[in-house]
Amino acid sequence: MNIINFIQSFFSHSANWHGYDGIPTRVWEHIQYCLLAMSIAAGIALPVGLVTGHTGRGGNALALIATAGRALPSFGLLVLMFVLLGLGLTPVMIPLVVLAIPPILVTTYEAVRTVDPSPVDAARGMGMRPAKILFQVELPVALPLILSGLRSAAIQVVSTATIAAYVSFGGVGRFIVDGLYQRNYEKVVGGATLVVALALATLALFALVGRLAVSPGVRRR
Repeated sequence: MNIINFIQSFFSHSANWHGYDGIPTRVWEHIQYCLLAMSIAAGIALPVGLVTGHTGRGGNALALIATAGRALPSFGLLVLMFVLLGLGLTPVMIPLVVLAIPPILVTTYEAVRTVDPSPVDAARGMGMRPAKILFQVELPVALPLILSGLRSAAIQVVSTATIAAYVSFGGVGRFIVDGLYQRNYEKVVGGATLVVALALATLALFALVGRLAVSPGVRRR
């Protein structure tokens, strides 16, 4: 059978759409893992990136952190956390959060640093406080680049969240891991197809958010 036949067979099999191991359940589990990891990563990286970008301090430290984060192998970190912490959601979240922080952190810093200084200087001349300058002047202009960092992180998390299945958790990675163990390549290809579909859906979601959140003037620039 070729890949197309595997895909058709997997998605046309009614048993794959029902129960705890059905496609809707596994997709929802995968989405939950990704949302939790992205929420934690964004909660850490966005404030740090915004503040350091606004002040212009800490750029070298951020670059070192980003390089170190990108160098860590997600699967190796998962195994290490599983050995140290045992079975649970925390060993799954740590590699995903570590993977997501560098692109959000560095892109947010660079986005704020590349804002045209003229309106920032004008805002300072009008007596605006630093927090107002950041959120009312710099952030709206930097938002497209910040969203691109979030999008990059989200795509990586969606793709890598399949590793949760290696420590007995769910998500669409369950199809890939179980399929390899059972030598059921229909299930493997089906799981991989779901990962691709989720990644494409993530791209579409960020495109929509960009159109809604970024002002038309900034988008045209």
